[in-house]
Amino acid sequence: MMTLKKGRYRTRIAQTDDDVAAAQRLRFITFVGDATRTGRDADTFDEICTHILVEEAATGRLVCCFRMLPLERGAEIGRSYSAQHYELSALSTFEGPMVEMGRFCIHPDVNDPDILRVAWGAMTRYVDAHGVEMLFGCSSFHGTDADAYLDAFAMLKERHLAPRRWLPRVKAPSVFRYAQKLRRRTPDAKQAMLRMPPLLRTYLLMGGWVSDHAVVDRDLGTLHVFTGLEIAAIPPARKRLLRAAAQ
Repeated sequence: MMTLKKGRYRTRIAQTDDDVAAAQRLRFITFVGDATRTGRDADTFDEICTHILVEEAATGRLVCCFRMLPLERGAEIGRSYSAQHYELSALSTFEGPMVEMGRFCIHPDVNDPDILRVAWGAMTRYVDAHGVEMLFGCSSFHGTDADAYLDAFAMLKERHLAPRRWLPRVKAPSVFRYAQKLRRRTPDAKQAMLRMPPLLRTYLLMGGWVSDHAVVDRDLGTLHVFTGLEIAAIPPARKRLLRAAAQ
C-alpha cells in the first residue's frame, strides 16, 4: 500500500525492528546534529506508530523517515504525541479520521527536493486509501532561539493561524507566544519563507494552519508549532499535484 518508487527514491513501511532502529538513528542524527555519536531518538510512541522509510532505490540508503498515528476521530486526540505539548480539546469534536504525522526528518547530508515530494506522495496514498480528513503534527524549527525566526513567526501570525474552533491552547511549560508578542510586526515575506522549515512550507501551501504559540522543546533542541491540514480545504490544483506524486 505504501510502497512507492519515484525517480531515485522509494518509500516503504518499516517491517522489522532493524527498520525502526534505522529510522531512530536517522532521527538522532537529524535532531541532535552529530553523526559521529552513537544514539537513537526513541520514545513510547514508536511502538504504536507506522514508520515510513524513504530510501535511495539503487543503494537502499535511508534518506528520510516519518511516522504516522491514525485516529478514528478527534475524540482520540489525547493519544497523540502532540497532545503532550498542546491543549487540544478543541479538536476533540472533529468527527472524521485523522492521522498524526511526526518525527519527519531528512538526512542533513542530503539536499534534494524530490525526497519531500516522494514522502508526500506516500502520505497522499495513505490519505486516499483510508479516507483521512485531517493531518496534523508538530512542525519544527531548528534550535530554540526564537529571535532567529521572527519574520517566519510573524508570517504565521498574519496569515496562517488556526481557525478559532480548532485553535490549540497552551500546555507546555516553555512557549513563545508569537501571535501576541509579534502582533505589531509586519513580516519580511522573503526572509519569512527562507526561514520556514520545508515541511511546514508545504503544509501552508496546501492550506494548513498553525497554533498561535511555539513550544520550546529543549530535549530535541527545536521550536515547534502545532500544524493542522484539513484535506477538504486543499486547493484542487494542489490535490492534483499530490495525486500525481502518488502515482
